[in-house]
Amino acid sequence: MTAARLMQGNEACAEGAIAAGVRFFGGYPITPSTEIAEGMAQLLPKCGGKFIQMEDEIASMGVVLGASLAGRKVLTASSGPGISLKQELIGYAACAEIPAVIVNVQRVGPSTGQPTAPSQGDVMQARWGTHGDHPMIALSPWTVREAFDAAVMAVNYAERFRTPVILLMDEIVGHLREKVVLPETGEIEIYPRRKPGKTRAEGYQPYTPDEDLVPNVADFGQGYHIHVTGLIHDETGFPIGSPKITAEAIDRMHQKIERVRDEITHTEEFFMEDAEYAVIAFGGTARTAYEAVKNARARGQKVGMLRLMTVWPFADKAVKALAAKVRGILVAELNYGQIVHEVERAVAGACPVELCAKYNMEIFEPEEIEKGIDGLVAGGNK
Repeated sequence: MTAARLMQGNEACAEGAIAAGVRFFGGYPITPSTEIAEGMAQLLPKCGGKFIQMEDEIASMGVVLGASLAGRKVLTASSGPGISLKQELIGYAACAEIPAVIVNVQRVGPSTGQPTAPSQGDVMQARWGTHGDHPMIALSPWTVREAFDAAVMAVNYAERFRTPVILLMDEIVGHLREKVVLPETGEIEIYPRRKPGKTRAEGYQPYTPDEDLVPNVADFGQGYHIHVTGLIHDETGFPIGSPKITAEAIDRMHQKIERVRDEITHTEEFFMEDAEYAVIAFGGTARTAYEAVKNARARGQKVGMLRLMTVWPFADKAVKALAAKVRGILVAELNYGQIVHEVERAVAGACPVELCAKYNMEIFEPEEIEKGIDGLVAGGNK
């Protein structure tokens, strides 16, 4: 059994990426994600990997995509301003179907904002930050151990669906230290890099989709002729101006994720057996929300909690099911109000939805969320 360790969330993220097979990191230091780069710089040389610090965030995103095309599982890490700079190449990765994991340890913004302060203000950036129609997977851990597990999961999803995946952490979890027991190597499920099913002589085309709608693009240097572009392309990988193929390509990008939506949408319920009201939270805020719900329960309020671990795709089914059970929902998030709009859309008027927002550099105190619960309950008893 692995010995218990005192670890920071950012450190666990780096170790999870290594455990999942990441062997290349390209990045640029930025608070509050820098410990991930530091961890990768220490760990990668020990397992035959490569670390490179680039001149900026744009270059760091470009270099990880190049390494991914050459056959390496890859990671980069940043915070809000750096993620903004990466957006064009994140869109490129979506269109060209290049596996990559991008960690965003969120801080207060916009612009330079408050670099050392916690926030969850990049929820919509994760989904809609780059241009055009494409799906996105974003995961948000709430403990140090889950930062490890979510990093493994993010790498597996990137490889399985050949898509960029965002690990949407926040400064709370990134800099949190907890006692952690990591899994043994043999206990970790690792998705291998996909390989072509045909040889060149058999008519191999790099962007011919498999049954799961994901292509098996060969790694560079393996003897296959591959053309990679951010233009809409057909199965050969070369650009094409056909309206029909354009629609088919965009449909396939979405459907390869949509068809497994239930499988990759991870949520967790607490105290929901007899709950009449519920709190929805994610990431570091879910830790405080859990305490607030426990305190409300101790005062006799029948309150439960739904934690979103998968932020994108959004947990529509879980939220709709929740709305059918309760008389009201409180959404707690460290921003001006972002995920609350998705909750309202999914609830579709089935019950009242209230927002408990905070964006002043400080984390939630349980009493603040408890006050929101009191208001929700009072409104439901009118």
